[in-house]
Amino acid sequence: MIVRRTRVDLSPVSQCAHGGSRGPHRELGNIAFLADQQLYRTIHCAMSTILSLRKLFAYYQELGTKAIAQVPDADLVRVLAPEGNSVSLLVKHLAGNMRSRFTDFLTSDGEKPWRDREGEFEGPHATRAALMGDWNSGWTCLFAVLDALSDADLERIVLIRNEGHSVQEALHRQLAHYAYHVGQIVLLARTFAGAEWTSLSIPRGGSQAFNAERFAKPAERRQFTDGSGER
Repeated sequence: MIVRRTRVDLSPVSQCAHGGSRGPHRELGNIAFLADQQLYRTIHCAMSTILSLRKLFAYYQELGTKAIAQVPDADLVRVLAPEGNSVSLLVKHLAGNMRSRFTDFLTSDGEKPWRDREGEFEGPHATRAALMGDWNSGWTCLFAVLDALSDADLERIVLIRNEGHSVQEALHRQLAHYAYHVGQIVLLARTFAGAEWTSLSIPRGGSQAFNAERFAKPAERRQFTDGSGER
């Protein structure tokens, strides 16, 4: 699939509601930007929904992988409070959910009878290698399904716990769920890494320089996952 990157003139068209100029790069919310419907369709339709979702799933996989890599081995099973989850248990839960949801995705309920959800929160992985093997197996199952789907499948109905979802609804549901838990993994990783932490987004103190570099370029249709540090 060819993804077109359409350059767009985003000249300033108004001032912000509370008065005062916001500058050219602050005018994207103005309704005038969408007045030309043909331009909107060109921008909006440049990337398929499935491809866009795949990029987002891949982004959260990468975010989690980079966070886990910064956790000392002993801290992979560490919890911050009673009844809390460790990085290891969060990985077990995510991988178990992915394998259940995306095995026979279009033809069987996403909550498989063989899934042991309660067991996902018990018995952490014995080694980092076992943890990463579990992590990767879940994502492999997910991406195998995404790579076989097209936008023509988006309105097909799939079941999750006997509740019907369109494919699009089911994918958005899972994306939100995985982003939620990856965020927990990043928080734990940041806490355990301490001063050795390497930022996974724009480092503190770097926002102004990053924005200046970004807004010095012509506007274009792209997904934020196509760049780096854009969080």
